[in-house]
Amino acid sequence: MIKTLLFFSALWVSDLVFGQSKPDPKYFNEVPPDTNPKVFAPGRISKENEFEFGSVFSNDRTEFYYGVEIAGKAETRMMKFENGGWSSAVTILSHEVYSYNDPFLTPDNRKLFFISDRPLSGSGPKKDYDIWYVERQAGTWSEPKNAGRNINTDKDEYYISFTKSGKMYFSSNKPDKNGVNNFDIYSSELKDGDFQPPVKLGVEINTSSYEADVYVAPDESYVVFSANRPGGLGQGDLYVSFRKKDGTWSPSKSLGNTINTETDDFCPYVSPDGQYLFYASRKDIYWVSTDVFKKL
Repeated sequence: MIKTLLFFSALWVSDLVFGQSKPDPKYFNEVPPDTNPKVFAPGRISKENEFEFGSVFSNDRTEFYYGVEIAGKAETRMMKFENGGWSSAVTILSHEVYSYNDPFLTPDNRKLFFISDRPLSGSGPKKDYDIWYVERQAGTWSEPKNAGRNINTDKDEYYISFTKSGKMYFSSNKPDKNGVNNFDIYSSELKDGDFQPPVKLGVEINTSSYEADVYVAPDESYVVFSANRPGGLGQGDLYVSFRKKDGTWSPSKSLGNTINTETDDFCPYVSPDGQYLFYASRKDIYWVSTDVFKKL
């Protein structure tokens, strides 16, 4: 009895000291990271000869979607967790001319949103990037549908995420009321199935610099986004801002040089369990414990 207690006590102490060290099947059998970033699923997702970015899991972590750029054009791939393992990647959104990337699922997982430079007609030369979506239909996906004029403009709209109520966060370089069309972050309420005219977030998040690629927590308690600001480390750094009790946002803070590099760090996303921040950097997908920004 004493030996048994000592054995389990040793296991408990080991977990406290070393953290979770066992591979997680639903995270591609990877050992979860601590506050030091790791390449996610090297050889399976993050491959040496490809440029991967923009990833998202389904709520139950049995589906994984991500973007891959090939010869300057992006496509969206999906993998499924079945019978205790992950399937091979299947390309679900691609075109010989247009890009389809930055996938993100709605809270009910019934729609997959993404961005594309395809025209509304579905043919002809590329246009600016719009936000689109497909719907699940009898085990497959519908034809792409444009998110509509309240969201899309004749400028670029990028990267989508949702609160649990369906409120959309995204970025756009449409001109503001002063005629300036630098990339900024917006939100749009979902009412009766329609997205309302978007509202630009405040100066705590948007500046005269580039802000885009925003992830919003399901409870809207924080946002993580990419920005290219004076004093930054690279082409794009990741920042976090927390919603205060009065509904305003805290001044955004850089995630620092543990996360940010001299290159472009972008496409932030937090896993459904809230434990891990995923992002794109150096042509791969990385992941790290969300403690890196929660401690801020």
